[in-house]
Amino acid sequence: MADEALAKAGLHFDELNKIRVLEPEVAQQTSELKEDCKDFVEKIGDFQKIVGTFIEVVDNVATEVEKEKMKAIGARNLLKSIAKQRESHQQQLRALITEKKMQLERLRIQHDSLVKEESEQNDFIEQLILQK
Repeated sequence: MADEALAKAGLHFDELNKIRVLEPEVAQQTSELKEDCKDFVEKIGDFQKIVGTFIEVVDNVATEVEKEKMKAIGARNLLKSIAKQRESHQQQLRALITEKKMQLERLRIQHDSLVKEESEQNDFIEQLILQK
């Protein structure tokens, strides 16, 4: 009965018979909640450490990817430059071939002309020799 009167006043006895303001069950639950919160905070701290490490690794990978990307862009630009140089060189060679073909045709015509001139001169010499 005394326990009921104290309980109505908001006072309770715990297992060690100490007077408490909270009911023993509520005090036990509060203690358990406190421990659970402590564990949760520790786990959150561990999680933050893991996430921090993960972010650091991802940042390092991103930096390496960016470096490789720049290398790839440089290589692609170099390849385009080499292709343009090769095309320009091919055009120069085609122009040189055309020029050489024209020179060959001129020389062939000149050669034919000289052969004809030689033939005419030989004929003329033969006529002179026959006239004497």
